[in-house]
Amino acid sequence: MATTLDARPHVIVHVAVSLDGAIDGFDVDVGTYYRLAGTWSEDVTLVGADTILAQDALLADGAGPGPAPDGPVLAVVDSRARVRSWNALRDAGHWSDVIALEAESTPPRTVDGPATMVAGSDRVDLASALCRLRSEREVAIVRVDSGGGLIGALLDSDLVDELSLLVHPVVAGSAGTRPWHGANTARHGFAIHAVELLDGGVVWLRASTRPRGGRQGP
Repeated sequence: MATTLDARPHVIVHVAVSLDGAIDGFDVDVGTYYRLAGTWSEDVTLVGADTILAQDALLADGAGPGPAPDGPVLAVVDSRARVRSWNALRDAGHWSDVIALEAESTPPRTVDGPATMVAGSDRVDLASALCRLRSEREVAIVRVDSGGGLIGALLDSDLVDELSLLVHPVVAGSAGTRPWHGANTARHGFAIHAVELLDGGVVWLRASTRPRGGRQGP
């Protein structure tokens, strides 16, 4: 689905990577990652279901402080209705609310919890979902906080406007089994607009596709 730039939000991918492009197999500077994640003051944090499911044990450990009234909305791409921890996510203290992005084929959910948005037939149509977030919820900024599967799908659909890579000074080698761009197969051109050396030798690299109007990060 082709979209014009102002029909959908500005989409930023923020991800910690090794020198050889992996998101696993090395120790991430988590403090720096989340400190810089606040750069854009996003309206929506976009996450894939696999990323949420990987945190189920942490979410089950205890009740959180409750929704963050001024926080972004957490939107989870969950075509197969696998996520169950909606109340724990809402109460985690990071987000103001949660929403499940679904397809028409998504099975009925067995637990109450999220608001839902249907976009696509067999799988979530990411372009359509982003356009609906823009038109129905006035979302201007989306930050992707997910693994390579979702990032690769967004890249393949030409839906990424900005990359924020925290490049760690390590080669993950064979321990790095998951590339940050997933199985993306297309070539994409970006213009580097900022490079900063941080503590610990981490390099913060930012690149954009093209300028666009409306609200953007710094």
